Amino acid sequence: MKRRKKVTSPVGHDRWLVSYADFITLLFAFFVVLYSAAEIDKKKVSQVAASIQVAFQQMGAFPPSSPIPLQQEPTAPPQNPLPATPLPLASPMNPDLSGLRQELEKALAKEIARGEVAIHAQNDGLVVSLREMGFFDSGSVGIKSRSQPAVDRLALLLAEHKFSIRIEGHTDDVPIHNSQFSSNWELSTSRATEMVRLLVTKYQIPPQQLSAAGYGEYHPVASNDTEEGRAQNRRVDVVILGRPR
Repeated sequence: MKRRKKVTSPVGHDRWLVSYADFITLLFAFFVVLYSAAEIDKKKVSQVAASIQVAFQQMGAFPPSSPIPLQQEPTAPPQNPLPATPLPLASPMNPDLSGLRQELEKALAKEIARGEVAIHAQNDGLVVSLREMGFFDSGSVGIKSRSQPAVDRLALLLAEHKFSIRIEGHTDDVPIHNSQFSSNWELSTSRATEMVRLLVTKYQIPPQQLSAAGYGEYHPVASNDTEEGRAQNRRVDVVILGRPR
């Protein structure tokens, strides 16, 4: 009786490719996850993770399970509701200053018509400009005698209203050098402090309401290239601030 030959199965030399392919797939998935984790958008990260899970489930690597929930975009917190009643708008000028301006324009009408006084509003209050041509001799700090009645009318109105007042001295850009002053700084400051002294001593305005500043030629209101402009720049500004003391 013949012996039956034992049949041997052929050895598979390519089985390593299956393991290699699985390794490459896992390595690819690992780097995809790392890349996704580096992204700022968390929603994209969740989407990539869910796609990888589905792919592995189809390969049989992971058991079926519920899909990874997508990262929800954060919702902005509700803003505070608007007030039921609108807030009042800020007035461009204190109503008391508006009334005072009318009184000043009436009291100084002659000086305004002659160009010796100018009145205007600015951010921090009401400005009464006393120009040199009407109130000061050139290079001097004393008030002209013929301008005293105008200063009286101005000071009486200032005394009636308890506002803070800043006196500012200003000059043009022409250098000054005389026996009394060596610079425009000194002239502008001296005129401001002299006006403060007059308001305190003669008109009994409380010193706590007053302050003085000298700006020289550095705060012009007109061009210094013309005589008319320089005349407007030589002035003492009485700045009535929009807050009472």
